[in-house]
Amino acid sequence: MLIAINKAHYPVTVLGPGQRIGIWFQGCRIHCPGCVSQDTWAADPGKRMPLHELVDWCRRVGANGCDGITLSGGEPFDQPQALGALLDALHDWRSSAGLEFDILCYSGYPLKRLRERHAPLLKKLDALIPEPYVDTLPLSHLWRGSQNQPLIPLSARGERIYHDYLDAAADQGSKRLQIEVDGNRLWSIGLPARGDLAALEAQAAERGLRLDHASWKS
Repeated sequence: MLIAINKAHYPVTVLGPGQRIGIWFQGCRIHCPGCVSQDTWAADPGKRMPLHELVDWCRRVGANGCDGITLSGGEPFDQPQALGALLDALHDWRSSAGLEFDILCYSGYPLKRLRERHAPLLKKLDALIPEPYVDTLPLSHLWRGSQNQPLIPLSARGERIYHDYLDAAADQGSKRLQIEVDGNRLWSIGLPARGDLAALEAQAAERGLRLDHASWKS
């Protein structure tokens, strides 16, 4: 099976508790105004890869254990078959290796729609952050981009891990953004507050770095 992936990274420390594997799906039909990941919107055939290669990579980078896996995008639920196959593979790995990582998924779709159309997939997640990003609402809660987005545990593991974070303020974490360099690309992981990315661009300019293709300006 093929799965369209924008990028994957380890460790991710700003999208859930602990050190996590982050996987960003390629393709999104929602197109929330103000989205900072517009590079993930297009359904790009060049981003497809065999699912087993992605799972093998997860196994390698998480060989010594990881605290969790965060799925984002793009929109994971726009690839429901691939998402289900990935979740099954992650469950198999977690069980066979005796690991305790949780699986957290972001979605821009309303919770009601996800429950109506994708209930079997929700049963394979430990926690979910649904609802569209709303640029006019503040970033008020930890790991959520706008105030309308809840954090919903979906399993006993999720209840245990996320209970203390359900109402946590956005500034409860030690940081909101994680900056990575990949060749000539500079990219941020996390949920910026309003103005954070403009400040990042200004700081880069002060150091002689020009951001030619900013994903939040696509």
